[in-house]
Amino acid sequence: NVDMVGTGVDVPMLPAAQAVYDKRKAALGREDPEARCLPPGVPRMSTTPYPWTIIQQPQLITIVYEGGAHIWRKIFMDGRPHDPCVEDSWLGDSIGHWEGDTLVVESEGYNERFWMHRGGLPHSDALHLTERFSPPDFDTLKYEVTINDPKVYTKPWTGGFNVPWTYTNWDGSPGGEITEYFCQDYERDVQSFDE
Repeated sequence: NVDMVGTGVDVPMLPAAQAVYDKRKAALGREDPEARCLPPGVPRMSTTPYPWTIIQQPQLITIVYEGGAHIWRKIFMDGRPHDPCVEDSWLGDSIGHWEGDTLVVESEGYNERFWMHRGGLPHSDALHLTERFSPPDFDTLKYEVTINDPKVYTKPWTGGFNVPWTYTNWDGSPGGEITEYFCQDYERDVQSFDE
């Protein structure tokens, strides 16, 4: 089992998944899809160093990620079932509901190409995520995710972290709004690590 560094979370991997993870770690991130400007996937997109914002409407919540992939995630709040046609997706098919002031999101339909964590945690097309977003106080968003993927892990497991609200821009000036950032596909600096 892998102890996610600094989290104390024991990740119960099956042997084949452990071998994939060990290979990715040994390569020091050179094979990381996000390093080639591909989407980070879920739940990793919530842990990247780029800002994100939540746009809430009655039937739809949209999370806009400012990072290199410039992506947005739709969470349907209208009670619909999962769309069986959504497969091979970077962000999955996400259906949400409220439990008090906690947003609970169930997602599935993922591809196998993204890493769930910058260290290279694998997953399969059977991945099912249950995410919980809650406000423990005015300036904090608590994020918790339960990962259920029977092709990769011996049992479901849970991890999470707190996200502080930011009221400043990247340079420390007041604001905290999302700004432009561009990650270029086939970035030469990243490719030079392979040489």
